[in-house]
Amino acid sequence: MRRFARKGEGGTAAVEFALVFPVVLVFTLGIIDVGRLLWTQTTLDRAVLAAARCAAVNATTCGTAANIQSYAVTQAYGLKITSSVFTVTQATTNVCVSAALTFRLIIPWVGETVNLAANACYPISPS
Repeated sequence: MRRFARKGEGGTAAVEFALVFPVVLVFTLGIIDVGRLLWTQTTLDRAVLAAARCAAVNATTCGTAANIQSYAVTQAYGLKITSSVFTVTQATTNVCVSAALTFRLIIPWVGETVNLAANACYPISPS
């Protein structure tokens, strides 16, 4: 008889799962999205730093603004970006490379895009 008395408690776990699962899913996707965002920002920072250094020390590979931009694209490992993302400013004493990129998030209701920026200046070595 006791077995039949507990019959109404069988769906409790399913109801709890239905309430908790969406929260855990959104939290997990949020962690993944923040990881992608940080990875993209770090990659962009590294690409502008490498391009600015190349422009300052290697006039053969990075002699013109177009070459510097192309080199920066090759240093942005894993990102599918064009050279128009990068801007080059050359002066007599240093060279600066900056980048601006719009990052699209997976979770649309949090915010659809985030604008990322990176900037690096490197002094030109005397030849």
